[in-house]
Amino acid sequence: MGIALFNGPQHTVDNLFQYTNAAVHLAQKSGPNNIRFYDPKVQADLEARIELEHDMRLAIERDEFILVYQMQVDSLGRAIGAEALIRWQHPRHGFVSPGTFIPLAEETGLIMPIGNWVLETACEQLVIWANDENTQHLTLAVNVSAKQFQQPDFVDTVCGVLTKSGAPAHRLKLELTESTMIGEIDDIIARMHQLKALGVSFSLDDFGTGYSSLQYLKRLPLDQIKIDQSFVRNLHKDTDDKAIVQTIIAMGRSLGLQVIAEGVENQEHWRHLNEHQCHAFQGYYFCKTVSAAEMIQRSLAAPPMIA
Repeated sequence: MGIALFNGPQHTVDNLFQYTNAAVHLAQKSGPNNIRFYDPKVQADLEARIELEHDMRLAIERDEFILVYQMQVDSLGRAIGAEALIRWQHPRHGFVSPGTFIPLAEETGLIMPIGNWVLETACEQLVIWANDENTQHLTLAVNVSAKQFQQPDFVDTVCGVLTKSGAPAHRLKLELTESTMIGEIDDIIARMHQLKALGVSFSLDDFGTGYSSLQYLKRLPLDQIKIDQSFVRNLHKDTDDKAIVQTIIAMGRSLGLQVIAEGVENQEHWRHLNEHQCHAFQGYYFCKTVSAAEMIQRSLAAPPMIA
C-alpha cells in the first residue's frame, strides 16, 4: 500500500495518484504486505527510471551502444582472446554505467534485444579477427544473462547469428553466471549441449559468488570457470582469498576445466596465480577495456614479464 499526505489545494488529484503510485512501487520492492509513505526522492528516482527505460528502448536503433574489449592472456602473457563488454554512450548523459542500465534491462525484458545486439556485434568482430592472420586465433567471450539464456528460442538465435555473420563458432565463448543454473537444470544442460554441438564453448562467470552447486558443476558441459575478481583483489595479502583461489584452481584442473582469473591488477596477483597453475588471466595489469582497433594493437604487443 502507498500513502500520500496532503494539506491544502496545491496538489491536484493527479499529483496525489502519482505520489501514491510511487509509494506503492517502493512498498512492492520492500516485500509482501508492506506500507510506504510517499517520498519526493522516491518520485524523482521513479521518474529517472522511466526516462532511462524510454531512452534505452531507443538506444539500439540510434546506435548508442558500443562494445569494448578486455584482453585475456595465457600463462606467458600472450593474448588468447578477449571479453566483449557493452557500454552505452547516451547523447545527454555521456557514458551510462552498465551497473545502472543492465539491471533495468533485466527487469523490463529489454535485456533480450540488447543481448541479441551484443551477440551479433561480437560475431561480426570475430569475423574481422578471423580474416587477419595476426588475430585469427583469438576467442571472444560474450556475457549472456539468465533471462536471455532461458528463452526457448535462444539456441536458434545463436545458430542464426553464427550463420548470418559467418563467425567461427569455436571462437565464440558464452559466459553464464551461476544464477543461470537456477531452474530446470536438465533443460539448461540440454540447451548447453545443443550449443556445444555448434562449436560454442562455455565459461561460468563470477565463480564462487552465487549459487554454485558442485553436484551441478560436474554435470554442466563447461569448458572454463572464471575466478571472481573479489577473490583476486586482495590475493597478495589475504590468506583466506589465497586458499579459496588455490582450491578453485585445483578443483577446475581436476574436473578438466580451464580456469581464468579476472581482476588481475598487479604482478603479485599474476605471479601467485601462475605459481598455482591458473590457465588464463584478465585484468588491468594486462589491458584495460579498449576499442576493437586498440585490442588488436594490444594483442600484438610484447607480453609483460614476471620478475
